Amino acid sequence: MPECIRALRGRMAAAAARAGRNVDSITLLAVSKGQPAEQIRAAAAAGVTDIGESYLAEALGKLEALGDLPLTWHFIGRLQANKTRQVAERFAWVHGLDRLKIAERLSAQRPYHAPPLNVCLQVNLAGEATKGGVPAPEVPALACAVAALPRLVLRGLMCIPPGETDPARQHEWFAGLRALRDSLNAGGLRLDTLSMGMSGDFEAAIQQGATIVRIGTALFGPRK
Repeated sequence: MPECIRALRGRMAAAAARAGRNVDSITLLAVSKGQPAEQIRAAAAAGVTDIGESYLAEALGKLEALGDLPLTWHFIGRLQANKTRQVAERFAWVHGLDRLKIAERLSAQRPYHAPPLNVCLQVNLAGEATKGGVPAPEVPALACAVAALPRLVLRGLMCIPPGETDPARQHEWFAGLRALRDSLNAGGLRLDTLSMGMSGDFEAAIQQGATIVRIGTALFGPRK
């Protein structure tokens, strides 16, 4: 595990250097769905502090088992209305926000003793029916509505683009999300986060401005 993480961080640093960026501005988010708590503990021992889970029932068990570790938990899956309370109470970030109703529930259910919940809007760049996310033309209205909610902090945008193997095509999708973020900021928002890039395309994402890369297979190996 430590050797794998060192190699991964080396690739991240090289991609950042090619873009003239400091790798310290990029968070490695370990996507641990399907992985046992022991694997997360091993990653934490090697310096990984941010953990991403997609399924609430699975995540809650790991939160309990790893409660002694100073980890930052991110919910990165599609969130159903009947599961918002536990996410609002137990997580620090939500990445897949694509409906105002869900945002309103998260805001209402976020405990007042906790800091505001960090959220990213998921953008469906290619209009793929099999993926969640907001079509790009609808993002500005949703962003303004979410930014006004009292117990949330709208941090930025997230995407899962089509699975491209051509680096040039990967760059195009990620550049599109960055341009959308920049447009929103020009309109008065203050978004600082681009959650984009996974095991097969994170280097292109970093070169296009990713601040969080969501890595599962390249860190833990194939899910069993």
